Amino acid sequence: MALIKRISAVLVAAVIFSAPVMTAVVSLQSVPAAAQAPAPDAAKPAEAAPSPAAAMTAPVAAPAAASEGLGMKAIWDKADMVAKFVLFILVVMSMGSWYILIVKFFEQRRLMKESKAATETFWNAGSLSQGMSTLHEDSAFRFIAEGGLKATERHSGLMGDVDFNTWVTMSIQRATDNVNSRLGDGLAFLATVGSTSPFVGLFGTVWGIYHALVAIGQSGQSSLDKVAGPIGESLIMTAIGLAVAVPAVLSYNWLIRRNKTAMEQVRAFSSDLHSVLMSQGNKAK
Repeated sequence: MALIKRISAVLVAAVIFSAPVMTAVVSLQSVPAAAQAPAPDAAKPAEAAPSPAAAMTAPVAAPAAASEGLGMKAIWDKADMVAKFVLFILVVMSMGSWYILIVKFFEQRRLMKESKAATETFWNAGSLSQGMSTLHEDSAFRFIAEGGLKATERHSGLMGDVDFNTWVTMSIQRATDNVNSRLGDGLAFLATVGSTSPFVGLFGTVWGIYHALVAIGQSGQSSLDKVAGPIGESLIMTAIGLAVAVPAVLSYNWLIRRNKTAMEQVRAFSSDLHSVLMSQGNKAK
């Protein structure tokens, strides 16, 4: 909320400070035109009043002509290379955020299913080797079990001087940390998009308002329909930035919470595996 309030304050300040500039530019353009205009001829007969049919059709045609220059297509057609590049960055950020959200969701879902399968089949096996055979080859729980079992088999040579409990604990902890690291892949991108995309959109808005004011000043047209269109199109860039940031932030928080739940199940499995390996090691002694 603080970020959105800060962005809103910046936009309001930009519009407030740009209004005097726009007024001054329009005034400078209109003063020479008024000075060079010839005085009206008093003897010239008054122009004929427009017919009722023309008076009825004119107000309808003006809004239709003004609306033709608005919309996303008009923004892309009128934008320069900088504005197009900003819009392209926002599109890439949005596509990347949705891709990571979908991929991580299915990855977490698969891990939770593997946890349920490990609880039902692994601990009911006669040995660790038989229990690992019941798990999928790509299962994170099989990866941790293999790491713990290999640690017991390689406790020799230089590693033999290390306490058996410490050696097995370190091996299982490394495998668990590896699983946690893989779960966190892509979350940094979501955090980056959520924190930077509003400012990328704000940059596009400032850039668009600047060029809109320059174009309005050069044309000398200060009517509301000529001013509202270009500035409104520029403000859309900020809206696009917020539309990219909000899903990224929500996805990041949601995935972090699901990762925490999944890792609690992984750590519980690691703790139970450590107890089993310690009991087998004591029996072997």
